[in-house]
Parts: sequence; structure tokens; C-alpha cells
Amino acid sequence: MASGPEHNHEMDRGAQEALVRQLRQTFAGLPNQIPLFLFSQRGKDDVFVDASRQVIRAFRELTDKITLKEYHLNHELAAKWGVESSPTLLIDPDRYQIRWLGAPMGEEGRSFLEAMMLLGMGKSDLSDQSMKVIERLDGPRQIKIFVSPSCPYCPQQVVNGLKAAIERPDLISLEIIDIQCRPDLAEQYNAHSVPQAYANDMLIGQGAQQEEVFLSSLLKLEPQTIFIPESTDKVVETDVVIVGGGPAGLTAGIYTERSGLKTAVVERDALGGQVALTPVVENYPGFTTVGGKTLVDIMVNHALQYVQIFQGESVLDIRPGDPMEVMTTRRKFLTKTVLLATGASHKHLGVPGEQRFSGRGVSYCATCDGPLFKRRKVIMVGGGNSAVTEALYLQHMGADVTLVHRRDALRAQDVLANQLAANGIPVLWDTEVHAIEGEERVQRVILRNNKTGERTEMAVEGVFIAIGYAPAVDLAEKIGVAVNADGYIQHDGFHRTNVPGIYSAGDVEGGYKQIVTATGQGAAAAMTIFEDLINPYWKQHKEWRKAKAS
Repeated sequence: MASGPEHNHEMDRGAQEALVRQLRQTFAGLPNQIPLFLFSQRGKDDVFVDASRQVIRAFRELTDKITLKEYHLNHELAAKWGVESSPTLLIDPDRYQIRWLGAPMGEEGRSFLEAMMLLGMGKSDLSDQSMKVIERLDGPRQIKIFVSPSCPYCPQQVVNGLKAAIERPDLISLEIIDIQCRPDLAEQYNAHSVPQAYANDMLIGQGAQQEEVFLSSLLKLEPQTIFIPESTDKVVETDVVIVGGGPAGLTAGIYTERSGLKTAVVERDALGGQVALTPVVENYPGFTTVGGKTLVDIMVNHALQYVQIFQGESVLDIRPGDPMEVMTTRRKFLTKTVLLATGASHKHLGVPGEQRFSGRGVSYCATCDGPLFKRRKVIMVGGGNSAVTEALYLQHMGADVTLVHRRDALRAQDVLANQLAANGIPVLWDTEVHAIEGEERVQRVILRNNKTGERTEMAVEGVFIAIGYAPAVDLAEKIGVAVNADGYIQHDGFHRTNVPGIYSAGDVEGGYKQIVTATGQGAAAAMTIFEDLINPYWKQHKEWRKAKAS
């Protein structure tokens, strides 16, 4: 038997010949012609132009489906198609808006092969879930994907862009930009690592993305890290329906599914609740510091390994029965139990600058953000227990804090109010914040005295707001769930409400508004649900039901 380098060379040559035969057969079965137009600058030798010619020539030896026409940049077709730089390769420009700035060499040869196959078929080959996403596009998308011939991850992102441009040529254009050929564009877009994807000049992806994640990023015009498959089922049967996709709801979903209970999480808005809007989290165990959105993505990705999430649909009604019916804007759930984890939102001042400087000096959580304001002057707005407690906390953290209250007396308990004076925290009575101002961050507030009407300016670096929460209890009250004097869901020590089979967890129950407590309550509620489904208290103890109804 032959051996050694000569034998290996024969094997390599045999494999190459087999690959060429396979490619020729594949191209022969493609129904469409693939016209290419290469534009270059007259009289200028260019390594990228030569490389483009060589790559295209190699492909044309495999099939007569590929045609090539070359023009200079001063040709009328360059003006017609908006070609301004050399080399630019247009791919079937009468049907699609796809161009290559550079040459499809190196790793990008794989991208070019995929492009030829897709265009030859005339189909995007997008997954069913991706099709559902791209059908929701409501406006044009100009995609730019920065690549390098030496990048093994770039072809995946390029193929994502190709599929999108082929599927929606009416809305989507694609530019594949070689950063070695166009370093000026790479510098303009800060694309110093590849692949990077932009749409309408907004960053939508760094690194290679899953196809569905890329399409979601394209739809929302911001980078997405997770993709939640959409369900077309009109009726879904489950053991548990969790209303709310914040930390409590996501944690509960993990625990119920791991207990063997089929679970659905329904979320009307963005997953993660208030955590997703928190710039930095520094008090969640296991993370010295983590972005709120990053923490949410970690939780969601974990939950998706177990539980089905239905995002973007509102729960309209819950009807008692066996099973209960949960009606949403898209479908009906038949379930044994319901967990309400609908959360609570901070009340806002509604003054100019509040929204603009949120996360840049405006905060609704002293526990979360207080350590960042050590030795800085801040105000605490409010007059209840939370405001006074957080003012004391801020001072303990080393902040120079002043309490601002719109009335002439505090609503806080006396024992707390007395602590203000004891700790030397000044109070501005009968005073409201009229505006919050600054450049990049909070620098000052405009205050107004309610009795005199006088306006004053105070230099501060932080505005902490504690004027109460608005628990999301509309659905709970609609189905007869009792709320307490503060407006939060009333429950026993095991997260059971007064309505059999309905449970609660998280901020909607009141108490500490912290991520870690919400996750703990979600886990505890899930364990109660599991135990109750094994031995339903509402069936075993009729007297319990009568007592709760009275």
C-alpha cells in the first residue's frame, strides 16, 4: 500500500475533485441565473479587484449560472446603483440590494458560496420563527456587516444578512464591508473587531449571532441576546400560568418546571421588569457588578431551558373553574393554578429632566445606587417611611443628603422622623422639585416653595425619589383577589391569596423591592404550588374556603 506525502497528496486531490463534482451538480440544479457586476477605478491596480476576479472566475468554472460584467466607477450604471468606491461587487442588483465592498476571499469565500446558492435558489431559507420576525418589519433597514478574510465567525453573520436581504428586497439592503479594503468605514463605525452588524447606522450585533437573534436585533434596531420562539397555539394546557416575567416570575417558572409542572410565563412588556432598566446592579449575590439588562438576559436564558415564555401578550381575564381559563390577547390557557407576579413600578415626579437623567443621577433605589454617591450632595424626595429610611441609608453610606418634602409634616413614623434630626439631615418643607438639570449627568435641581411660590436652585449630583410604588393589581382585583391597605396583594405566609388556586410573588406583594427578595419569593411560591397540587388545600379544607370568602 502506498504511503507518505505522495499518497496524502493523491487523497487531497481526490477529495477536491469530489467536492468540485458535488458543487457542479448543486449549481446545475439551481433554477436562477446569478448576474454579478464588478465596479473598479479606471487605471488603478488593486489587489482587492484582482482577488474578486479570481474568486468569481473560480466559481464560473463550476457553473454557467454565474455571469460577470465589469465597469469603471464613471460608468452610468455606477451612478444608477449608487456605486462610489472600488471595488464594489453588486449581486443581482435588479432584484436585490446586496453589495460587497472588498473581495470575497479567505473565510469570506464561504459567505460568497452561500450567497450564490441562496440567490440561485431564489429563496432565503429562513426558519419559520425568523419568518415571523421579518414579517413584522415596518420600515427600511440598511444593513452593514463588517468582516475580515481571516475571521472564521464572519460568514455566519454575513449569511444572516444575506437571508434577510433576499427575503425582503423591498425593505432590506445589505453591504458586506471588508475592513482591510475599507479601513475608513471601519474607523467611522468603530468596527475594530469583526463581525459587527449595523442597521440604519445603529449597532445591532457584535460577533456572530443565531439567525433568529439577528432578525430580532434587526427588527428592534438594537442588539438582542436571546430569542423567544412565538407560539401559534390558540389553546395551551398547563399546570401553572405565571403572569409576569420579572425576577419572581422567571424564578418561579424554573422551580415549577423542575418540579414536573408544565408552566407558561406570560409577560405583557419587556422581560425582567424594572431590573432591565437598571444600569448597574451591585448587590445581587454572585455578581460584584452587573448590568441590569445583562442580569435579565442571564435569567431569561436560564428560564428558557425549562419554561415556555409568551412575551408581548396581555392577560385580559382569569375565569375560575377546573381547569381555570386564562384569556390573553393572543390565546387561551387552561391551567390548574395561576401565579400573579405582576410587580410594582416606582411613582414618578413627572418633572422635566427626570426621565432624561434616569440612571445618570436620578435613582429610585438608594439601596441599589447609594454607594455610588459617597461624599456627594444629593436630595431625597418624599415624606414616607421609605423616603426617611433611604435618606438615613444614604447618609450612612457617606452621602450629603437633604430631604425634600412637599408638605409641612412627614407621613413617616415618628421613630423614623426623629432619626432625621438626630443624624443632622436637613429637611426642606413645603417644597417640590420643579426640574432636574445638567449636561451629561445631574448637576442641579430647581425647587419651588408651595406656600411662597419662590423658586431656588440647588447644586446636587443625585436625586433619589421615594414617593411610593404603584403595584400592578388591576388583574388581581378584577378576579376578586384581596389587597391590603397599601394596595398590595394580600396573602398568607405561603403566597396563597384568598382565591383558591391563585398565588402571588414579588413586588406586587409589597415589602422590600429588591431583586434577591423577588427571586426568593418566586421560588417559595413555586414550591407551595407544587405541594398544593399534590394535596389541594381548597379541596381538602372546605372550611378554609368559607373563612376566606367571609
